[in-house]
This record gives sequence, C-alpha cells and structure tokens, in this order.
Amino acid sequence: MHPSMVSRILGLFLMVFSITLLVPILVATIYGEDTQGAFFLAFAITFSLGMLMWLPYSRRPIELRTRDGFIITALFWVVLGLVGALPLMLVDELHLSFTNAVFESVSGLTTTGATVITGLDHLPKSILYYRQQLHWLGGIGIVVIAVAIMPMLGVGGMQLYRAEMVGPAKETKMTPRIAETAKALFLIYVGLTVVCTMAYWMAGMNFFDALTHSFSTIATGGFANYDASVGHFGSDIIYAIAVIFMILGGTSFGLHYYAWVKGSVFHYWRNPEARLYLQIILVSAIIVCLGLYFYGVHDIKDSLSHGIFQLVSILTGTGFTTTNFSAWPTFLPFFLLVVSFFGGCVGSTTGGIKMGRMLFLAKQGLREISRLIHPNGVFPIKIRNWVVEERVSDAVWAFFGVYLAVYYVIVLLLLASGLDYVTAWSATAATVNNMGPALGDANLHYYDIDNFSKWILSGAMIVGRLEIFTVLVLFTPMFWRR
Repeated sequence: MHPSMVSRILGLFLMVFSITLLVPILVATIYGEDTQGAFFLAFAITFSLGMLMWLPYSRRPIELRTRDGFIITALFWVVLGLVGALPLMLVDELHLSFTNAVFESVSGLTTTGATVITGLDHLPKSILYYRQQLHWLGGIGIVVIAVAIMPMLGVGGMQLYRAEMVGPAKETKMTPRIAETAKALFLIYVGLTVVCTMAYWMAGMNFFDALTHSFSTIATGGFANYDASVGHFGSDIIYAIAVIFMILGGTSFGLHYYAWVKGSVFHYWRNPEARLYLQIILVSAIIVCLGLYFYGVHDIKDSLSHGIFQLVSILTGTGFTTTNFSAWPTFLPFFLLVVSFFGGCVGSTTGGIKMGRMLFLAKQGLREISRLIHPNGVFPIKIRNWVVEERVSDAVWAFFGVYLAVYYVIVLLLLASGLDYVTAWSATAATVNNMGPALGDANLHYYDIDNFSKWILSGAMIVGRLEIFTVLVLFTPMFWRR
C-alpha cells in the first residue's frame, strides 16, 4: 500500500466534491435564504482538508495498485460521508446532531434514502437541493466519476473501476479505455436526468421539484422534498413517470450504452439479466396489486397505481412512497422487503444482491437437481452463449453466503441495542439493500432510533453500496501482507 498515493487521490476527490457545495449557495441566493454561510464554511473546510491531503504528494509519480484501489474505494465513501455531513450540521434550521447528520449524509451518498429529517415541506430549498444532489452524485458512483480524472494524475483507474463494479458484469466495460467508459456512463446518466426532469415538469411539478426528484429517481435514491414523498403530488401521471425511470435506473448502464450506440432497444429483452429483472417486476407487481385488491385495501384503480409504484420503488431500492405501505396487511410489506434483496441489474444504481447473481443462483440450483437425477451427467451453467466458469459460480455463492451472514450480524447488533425484531430485520434490509424505508419504528423516519443503531446502519449502507467484499477484504490479514 502507498499511503502517500491514497492521501493524494483522496485529497483530490475531496477538493472536487467541495466544488459541488457551491451549487446550494446559488440555490439559496435564488430563493432568498440565509444558508449561504453554512455551505460556504463547509466548502472551505472540505477544500482545505483536501488540499492538505493532496499538496504534499502532488508531484510524486507512484503507480496505483489494486490494494490501493480497494482502500481508496472504501475510505472515500467513509470520508465523503463525514464531510458531506458538514452542511447538515451547520444549518440552524435542521438542528441535527453529528450522528444524525452523518446518517443523513451517508444515506444520501449511498442512494439509500433513509432519513432522520422531518418537516421536509418547510425546509429551505438549498437543503432540499443538497440532499438530492448527494443522491445524484452517489448514484453514478463517486468512484466511477472519479476514474475519468485519473488520466490527470498520470495513473490508471482500472483498479478503482473493478473495486466499484464487483460482480458478474459481462457488459460493464463498454470501451477499451476506462476514461471513455466513465465519460459514456456520465453522459448517459446526465441525459436520463434531463429527460426525467422534463417529464416531471410537463406532468405538473414545478421546475425545482422536477429537477430534484429526477436526481432521486435516476439514482434510485428515495429522498423527496415532502414528508409524504411522491404521494404529495397525488398524480398517477407522475407515478407512472417515476416507475419508468426507476426501472431505467435499475437497469445496467452497460445496456443503456449499447442502446445508445446501436440505436436499438431489443437487446434489453435478449439480455438474460434484464429479462429476469423485467419478469420479476411483472410477477411481483401482479402479486402486490392482487393482494391490495383482495385484502380490500384499495379499489382496482388504486391497487394498480399504488401496487405497481411501491413494488418498483422497493425492488429498485429507490424508496419513494405514495402511501404508508407498512400499514398494509402484514404479507404485503414483508413481501416488498423480501424482493428488495433482488435489487436491479449489475452495473445499475440499485443495491441488493442484483439480478445477475440471482440468475446464477437459480441456474446453479437447477443444475444440482439435474445432477441428482443424472449423477454422471455434465451440466454446464450457460448465460446465453457464455459458459460460466466454476470460479465465477463459486464467487456468486460466496457472495450470497457472506451477504446473509453480514445481514444477520447487523440484525443481532440492532437487537442487542434494544430494537424490536420487526424494526431490526426491516431496517437492516432497508440499509444493506440501500432501499430506505423500513417497518416498525423506522416506517416513517429513523430519527427515533438510538445513536448506536444509527452508526451500525450507516456502516450497513456503505457495506451494501460497496457490495460487501470490497469492505471485507480490508479486514483480512492476507490483504495487508507485502
């Protein structure tokens, strides 16, 4: 490991992030708010810290290794979560403690959407914008954006890219050069945000709400400008727009890139992971809608409207709500939490285990059944024309096992802190899967959760965002051996 290189890159990242703190100052000026001082002080602190970390090593030509990439990936989310909390602590209207501010900041950057803030309807526009901006930056992946800066450093960015994109993503690397890949991802991300903003605006939102909610939608984040979330608007057209763009946000950006280059959308259905993703959405939405109707919660129209919206929102890890789904008959909210483990596609902005891994697990299960019937048979796992290597299959099973182990360790820690089982189980699912809303004491917000649990859940969000192994590898003795 090269501490000087780690400090140099983290310092540069912090300086780049500090520039984004200037945008809320402009928002505050436009709306005549008095939060400019808090944001400028946060900018000054963040930029100065970044400069102190970067400047002493700015001229050292050190090669970035894989180990450095993993350390930078993990540390950056932690450091950014801490400095991102500065404006939230400094703005008087919020009255947030350090713990609550860090929780909100980490939740925003990891696109989780779990909040400790109430009274959103009356907050300054600059704060509302800042929360959504955290989502937008986290959605594309701070590390993926940062690799476009790597050529300026004179080092390669592939290590960071691999550290961020852990998983069986055959179509994630879309161009020969990583800088071109990052640029393509960024342009697609911006394009979807612009289109989503215009759609919301034309559907009846004011421009500020359209812009900020598009940040949350494309990032599959979940922060909203109102306590009632998207349900504040009471518009089926807005719900439908949100559903479409949440699905797009949960689809692999590699497939979006392919559609952009080839000018064709048929490959979405031909891709096995995307096809499974759409099939799970369809089947699960039918179950939820029928449940709402036959339990007598809503009539047919509202069952379709709320059922489809909540299913897509929870499965993609967005966390928008149109109604208090935790008050639905017990089967439905727990069903939604279970499907949140599926997540979206590999290479998307969603959390969860991801559809690609679920597809591998399903095929592996079918292969084991075939082996029981034909013990001497050879049954390779194939994804389209690609024969899956045993190493990849083993890695998926290992990820699945470790994912569940980490999940239950967090549940036990929350139970030890005094939370009831429903709250502990659902809050863990909501944070590890980067989904947001939970059940029990966390069904509306997390403000009343004790501080110890908030720190545990903040860690769960980062672990979920980095897909566990990127974090756990740092705790193995082998990683630190020369």
